[in-house]
Amino acid sequence: MQTKPLPELTNEELAKEAKKRKNNYLMACVMIGSIFGIAIYATVTNGFGILTFLPVFFIPMFRPATKSYKEAKAEIESRQKKIQP
Repeated sequence: MQTKPLPELTNEELAKEAKKRKNNYLMACVMIGSIFGIAIYATVTNGFGILTFLPVFFIPMFRPATKSYKEAKAEIESRQKKIQP
């Protein structure tokens, strides 16, 4: 199912979409934090190895979640500015 572009959504649809994107963003943050924790633990216990550089490979995968959430948040803020005098 394709989602409509953010400017075409109604306020209610935009609120639902923003909530969904925020949940995805928070999950990505938790996963990044976990990966960093594993990398730090592995480095401290075993020295440098493949797990030390694990976050470098996975951070770009979570970048779209961050961008998506920021776009939804910006659209909500722009609509609020249009309403306020």
